[in-house]
Amino acid sequence: MSALVLNEEQQMLKDAAKRFMYESAPVSQLRALRDSEDATGFARELWQGMVEMGFVGTLIPEALGGSQFGYVGMGQVSEQAGRNLSASPLLSTAVGGVAALLLAGSNDQQHALLPKVAAGELLLSLAVDETPRHNPSQVSTRLESKGDGFVLNGRKQFVIDGHVADKLIVSARSSGADSERDGISLLLVDRTAAGVKVERVSMADSRNAALVTFTDVAVAASDLLGEAGKGFDALELTLDVVNGQLAAELLGLSLEAFERTVAYLQERKQFGVTLSSFQGLQHRCAHLFSELELVKSVVLKALMALDEGDEDASMLVSLAKAKASEVAELATNEAVQMHGGMGMTDEFDIGLFMKRARCVQALFGDFRYHANRFALLRGY
Repeated sequence: MSALVLNEEQQMLKDAAKRFMYESAPVSQLRALRDSEDATGFARELWQGMVEMGFVGTLIPEALGGSQFGYVGMGQVSEQAGRNLSASPLLSTAVGGVAALLLAGSNDQQHALLPKVAAGELLLSLAVDETPRHNPSQVSTRLESKGDGFVLNGRKQFVIDGHVADKLIVSARSSGADSERDGISLLLVDRTAAGVKVERVSMADSRNAALVTFTDVAVAASDLLGEAGKGFDALELTLDVVNGQLAAELLGLSLEAFERTVAYLQERKQFGVTLSSFQGLQHRCAHLFSELELVKSVVLKALMALDEGDEDASMLVSLAKAKASEVAELATNEAVQMHGGMGMTDEFDIGLFMKRARCVQALFGDFRYHANRFALLRGY
């Protein structure tokens, strides 16, 4: 059993990500993007900076322009992005898009696309969900054979950064009923292809997602990821990778919300004494601290399991996402309450952490989804 600690290289990556996110992608940048109603949703120069730092190529093999530093390494970047509410296509492109290509793409597809991702020349996005609640096997988008290729019809929602992605990685049904795991295909679709309609949606956390409609979209056979109708296993593993990173982001924002709240309690005075001197508030902080320590352990364990190809990786990822979602809700609720009336105002950043937490909690499966999945994988 591996010790739940970072090795020296992983710690160095964490330190580098901490400095970069704090200096180049702080909460103030998110505020500026929100207030200007920026259509892109992130700063292009920031993305190029992430490319130069090597963050974008963390999961990409060295032969294809990346560093192949693994899921634990990427988790350190995701955690720091969570601490600073850093807005970027890191999750959609460098995590979800890259994972899908590595797990389902052919050698030719990987060599054609991954070097462009590592160089910051290509943005990707997963187009998976069709219902308000995450259910990756609930697919009614249809992929039908036509001539030498296929034709695609359907609709996807919650497509993160879908409005700016160069290519969408779409799940579509080639056969079977709408809720069956069998018969699901994965394919690459150009966002600007004829018949693709993309509608940008600004989420509660001021990030952008998209509603994407496909109407008689022509898809070449070479754009299929893997075999037709046999893409669900790769999709499920891709979602494990994504949820592992979302759990790391939730850990980061929860830690930051907690630390900011403790600092506020140590400064704010009431009845002539600091709020931190009240025993009731001390108990609440102690409880939250212990919960955060549990999240640290389970997130790191899940990411290690993914790196090692552990047979329990899927179970551990769902455990991590469920626990991180639960504690993020507690951490942000407590943060707002302990800031008092000021916590509800836009003058303080705490409300921004709460909004981001709620969106990440729901993205690709909330607490209930992953608690249920954990139970099923455990045989309950």
